[in-house]
Amino acid sequence: MRQSLLALLARGPAHGYELKQDLEQLLGSAYPQPNIGQIYVTLGRLEKSGLIEGEDVEQAGRPNKKVYHLTDTGREALRAWFEETSDEPRVRDEFFMKLALAPQTGLADRIALINRQRRQYLNTMRQLSKLAAAEDRDNRVAHLLIEGAMLHLQADLDWLERCQEELEELE
Repeated sequence: MRQSLLALLARGPAHGYELKQDLEQLLGSAYPQPNIGQIYVTLGRLEKSGLIEGEDVEQAGRPNKKVYHLTDTGREALRAWFEETSDEPRVRDEFFMKLALAPQTGLADRIALINRQRRQYLNTMRQLSKLAAAEDRDNRVAHLLIEGAMLHLQADLDWLERCQEELEELE
């Protein structure tokens, strides 16, 4: 959330609710909707870190609102974030740990685990297909997000098939 808020503030000052709306509009309904409380907590942390500065703006008949803007330090941190590659290997996968440990416990059958996980992935795939159909066709970012999630799910389904084939050979 930190870098997302910094990126939104790179285009100009905004307050928390504007940032929440911008994230929702950009990412669409497939992405978990940001919690306004978490946004303000994160903005507070970014401000303490010197990456953003907040300024109270008076409003007629309403409480003041705090508008945030990116500092030079924040702009440099954002630039560095864009330069980093995303390296999140799925070696520490909880499902795989279950699959590996099931025979040692005698409490779960590995093929049953695979079938249950496959059903979950297929259900998620159907939900994403419905989201894609309902999403605004002009929101290419949201559609790319959904497509990426579906491609990951398809890879996971292929991997489950491979696991099942290998395990059935062992038995």
